[in-house]
Amino acid sequence: MPGAINRRLFLKTSVAGLALSQSVNPSFAGDTKISKNTYTYKKVDGLEIQADVYRADDDKTRPVAIWIHGGALIMGNRGGVSGKVKQFCADAGYALVSIDYRLAPGSKISEIISDVQDAYSWVHKQGPELFNVDTEKIAVLGGSAGGYLTLMTGFCVKPRPTVLIPFWGYGDLVGDWYSKPSEHYRKQPLVKPEEFAELLKSEPTPNGNLLRDQRRAYYLYCRQQGEWPQRISGFDPISESEKYDPYSPVRNVTSKYPPTLMVHGTIDTDVPYEQSVMMEQQFKKHDVEHEFVTVPHAGHGLSGGDRKLIDRAYERAMAFMHAEMQK
Repeated sequence: MPGAINRRLFLKTSVAGLALSQSVNPSFAGDTKISKNTYTYKKVDGLEIQADVYRADDDKTRPVAIWIHGGALIMGNRGGVSGKVKQFCADAGYALVSIDYRLAPGSKISEIISDVQDAYSWVHKQGPELFNVDTEKIAVLGGSAGGYLTLMTGFCVKPRPTVLIPFWGYGDLVGDWYSKPSEHYRKQPLVKPEEFAELLKSEPTPNGNLLRDQRRAYYLYCRQQGEWPQRISGFDPISESEKYDPYSPVRNVTSKYPPTLMVHGTIDTDVPYEQSVMMEQQFKKHDVEHEFVTVPHAGHGLSGGDRKLIDRAYERAMAFMHAEMQK
């Protein structure tokens, strides 16, 4: 792609403001009422998988963004939409669709990906009629595991999204960080299997609050034992590593990949900063338009980072998204 943007923005406290390449001119703000409506986009064996749509309570056709929640594919639900993203979409005149998907361990990664694909297809095909949006262009955003799923949509859905904004996401599922015991998580008391026994007997559900404590315990166990990849896929990350290729964004970047802006903190102990570095290397290799916004001394979710730099990171991400949507 000639003239592609390939740059990393390393935010520092000495920077006196971050210039935005495109100003965001809100279509509405202030007293405009934002409504939330819930839709079932898919049913699997009687299980309703849903999405919340936030948009102005008016008749105007709006651009649309899809939010994918995080939680290691084990926890979370559509209610976990970023407040900063929600506010931006409200101020800038977007409809925001926050989706559920089935969760591990009741569902494997192939089923989770199929839910994301079906949600995207539902928004694209049904969105104009159901909630009055323009789906000629679609932005996809998400954090952590939602950032991973956002990166997946860069090649696993059709038509491809207009722009991707993965926050502290990852593109590699079989690296040491996930397939070997985590030193960070082993500093916590080791989880015993009986602490999540009920979860393994439960039905697949997109409701991350069901058995929430057991879901958290299950995730800790997976990280402490280095078993997360196998637990969410059913494949051994060493002897069957090739089976992860269809689910690894870092191995599926081409010149057709959508413009992407990544945000990551440099001392993330959950999803290593290097995961975004690896994606950046692939974007450069294939000349994909991208930006990489780095927040120094920030952990997972930018925890512990300078608040001004965090705000600038979100501003840059939203400006990048808005600029791509306006092209």
